[in-house]
Amino acid sequence: FENLFGDLVVSKSVNDGDIDSDNSAGYIKELIQKEYLLDTTVLIVLIGAKTRHRKHVDWELAGALNYKVGDKYAGVLGLFLPSHPNYGSDKYTPDFVPRRLSANFESGYAIARDWTDDRVVMQGYIEKAFDKRSESDKIVNLTIPQMQRNTGE
Repeated sequence: FENLFGDLVVSKSVNDGDIDSDNSAGYIKELIQKEYLLDTTVLIVLIGAKTRHRKHVDWELAGALNYKVGDKYAGVLGLFLPSHPNYGSDKYTPDFVPRRLSANFESGYAIARDWTDDRVVMQGYIEKAFDKRSESDKIVNLTIPQMQRNTGE
């Protein structure tokens, strides 16, 4: 994603080794929220076949859906990768995406699209997710408990 669209976004991705996994879950969540997501305008979630099982993806979603700098929330764009069973489909299966992301697709806050290499199309997706920030009353976040561990491996 960063290689193709790095000039369209400012990446705040947490890469392997950036955060010591020996730290407590609470500390890692706080670090994600305060160091990586503080000024995020749009969170882009790449949705592969196992994304729904990843606790850190859930933690990043929860953090992005909290109140941000500038009195805003982050918009959310979910991109189905070609490896995902719903890629190329007109609908998605809620059980095949992270629960928090699915709830926000259903509420109309987050947008779901298929992966594309087309820069113009991707820019349109990002702008649509950015515009959704004005609909923050649709955010579903606090009623969903954060994942405590990876699941379904």
